[in-house]
Amino acid sequence: MAFIGGMGGQEIVVILIIILLLFGAKKLPELARSLGQGVKEFRKSVKEIGEDVAEDDSEDSSKSS
Repeated sequence: MAFIGGMGGQEIVVILIIILLLFGAKKLPELARSLGQGVKEFRKSVKEIGEDVAEDDSEDSSKSS
């Protein structure tokens, strides 16, 4: 079974073990939480930009008519 970029399950397990060794078990939940918050903020920003673009397009099309 292939994952992201052709990486298999074994490669992902090795990467996770290396991360565990580098940061330690106590630090991993904090890292995961901050990563999740960053992704949430990124998605929120992308959604807001998309809404702004759609709003600008609708204003432009109503002015053109």
